[in-house]
Amino acid sequence: MSSSSAPVHSPAHDVVYRQDQYTLRRHILHRLLRVVGFGLLVRVQVEGRENIPVSGPTLLIMNHIGALDPFVVTGVVTSRYVVPMSKIENYKNPLSGFIARSWGVYPVRRGEVDRRALASTIELLRQERPVLIAPEGTRHTELAEPKRGMTYVAAKADAVVVPIGLEGTPDFPSSYKRLRRPRVQVRIGRPFRFKTDGRQRIPRDELQRMTQEAMYQIAVLLPEYRRGVYSDLSLMTTDHLEFIDPRRPAAGA
Repeated sequence: MSSSSAPVHSPAHDVVYRQDQYTLRRHILHRLLRVVGFGLLVRVQVEGRENIPVSGPTLLIMNHIGALDPFVVTGVVTSRYVVPMSKIENYKNPLSGFIARSWGVYPVRRGEVDRRALASTIELLRQERPVLIAPEGTRHTELAEPKRGMTYVAAKADAVVVPIGLEGTPDFPSSYKRLRRPRVQVRIGRPFRFKTDGRQRIPRDELQRMTQEAMYQIAVLLPEYRRGVYSDLSLMTTDHLEFIDPRRPAAGA
């Protein structure tokens, strides 16, 4: 196995196994985010909050258009504490590194198949944590092809997938220059599971079709100019998705 694909241990990954230690800090930070961030700095409009399951393994997938997207989603989810994935470079920045360590964010190495991050995601989902990822891997003004891994981890952990569409976060700087509170729209779509029929191994071409169907579920939540490669909604299918009622108890609960 090449060094680029081998799991690389990092102390940052240890947060996966210490999640309960972050509860108090998350409570304090979440309150600050909602009171100060949402109360004073940003106007947030939320649609579909009821689509987030209150328990069970949950994978939140969002379009990524601004640096503050994870903060917005983390603040919007009030029933549970979201565990975001973040690029490992953020740990090298004093401010973002402090926030990541305080909240219990876990890292991913971009530009490679980060097997450690995949394993961490599966473990967090099996702990029944709500995990937040951006399938595209980095910021784009419109939807682009996703990186590998999203469908694999969701299927492996039998997680409920919740699509989230964000709009408005890139407007923060210009709004503040005009002394206006920026407005952010958060649309939360219908939750679903991938149809695996209990299989542990899914053929690659089938995983690809599942991934495309999941990305279209994000696309329908966005304005047309944000949909990118998923603009043609006539191509959207749901053959590999099983939509679920988020109010029902999670399987096995």
